[in-house]
Amino acid sequence: MMTAVREDRDQRGLYTLRETEHGHVWGVCAAVDGLFGEPQRGTYELFGWVPEGAEVRGWVGTRVWLVPDDDALEPWLLEDAESPGQLLRTGGLVLTGLDDYEGPPEGHRGPVRVHDGHRWLGSCREFARVLPPEQVAPPLVLRGLAQGDQLRAALLKGTRRALDLEEAALEIQDDQGEPLTDRVLWTKVSAWRPSSYGMDLIDVELDGKFFTPVPEYARPIWERWLAGPPDTLGAWASLDTRRRDAWLDLVRERACRRAHRDRSADHAYELDGRHITDEPGLYLALGEAVNGPGGYFGGCLAALDDCLRGTFGHTAPATLLWRNAVTARAYLSRTLTPDGRPYDLFAEILDALAEGGMHVTLA
Repeated sequence: MMTAVREDRDQRGLYTLRETEHGHVWGVCAAVDGLFGEPQRGTYELFGWVPEGAEVRGWVGTRVWLVPDDDALEPWLLEDAESPGQLLRTGGLVLTGLDDYEGPPEGHRGPVRVHDGHRWLGSCREFARVLPPEQVAPPLVLRGLAQGDQLRAALLKGTRRALDLEEAALEIQDDQGEPLTDRVLWTKVSAWRPSSYGMDLIDVELDGKFFTPVPEYARPIWERWLAGPPDTLGAWASLDTRRRDAWLDLVRERACRRAHRDRSADHAYELDGRHITDEPGLYLALGEAVNGPGGYFGGCLAALDDCLRGTFGHTAPATLLWRNAVTARAYLSRTLTPDGRPYDLFAEILDALAEGGMHVTLA
């Protein structure tokens, strides 16, 4: 029971810290410091780098694959990859990216070839994973927190065990009070103090060691969505691929927290294909064609298949008029699988839609 939390919107705030095992609410707050930052990145030095095409520098891609020359070994993934460029001293290339759930095959340090899902970037004779320096993670500070009964009791007790919140979810709502997304963290209370946000409210500092912040480049995207969903089609169209991917992440996470009403069969959809110049643009445009501004209808082929089975706005059979399809065909017909085999994503999408009962007309 949350006696300290009122039900009106002004007191409820945007952020709810919830215990994941039993679902009780630790507290509700108005703002969070530390939500945005720079996540810990894996760093690789690729020795004897031989480029295949343009120089690799700056942001490299949302999904960059490192493919061992040994066919018996699986490729591994670097997400949101960046590079400062080729090193003059060694001729090697440095790549950084998020690789928390992936990594090189155990014991393998030999040659690899690198691609970004669309083109081969180059190859190296060997590589090394560079261990990052030890860093103290900044805390996550919940400001203006209205305490739940369990948190109040834990703070009164004040022991190390009582202050260990274990696994919790930071649930995030937009300014209209609608669920947007959440962030799961394993944490403990490291400090608390009275808050300037109001009487009986506190600022709680959580250990940020096991919290992954939202990257700073995505902050404007989040701020846009925290204000509420878009009310016009194509609000994402001017974004680059990196930020389109961040937009798609929020579209997906918001959709998974909402109920959807399927339209009746034989509905006619229309897709504006002018801005489908990359993979996230494809799924954003398709989502809006089916479910309107900010709508979701898959973020990969497997998710598209799920959406075509119902509960995400579509009931087969239906029709889709795909305008300016030539743009998507130009950008998505030559793509690569994780192990580097060529495939046609544009054709795969058309096949998936047809199998799901959506007849597509290209215009």
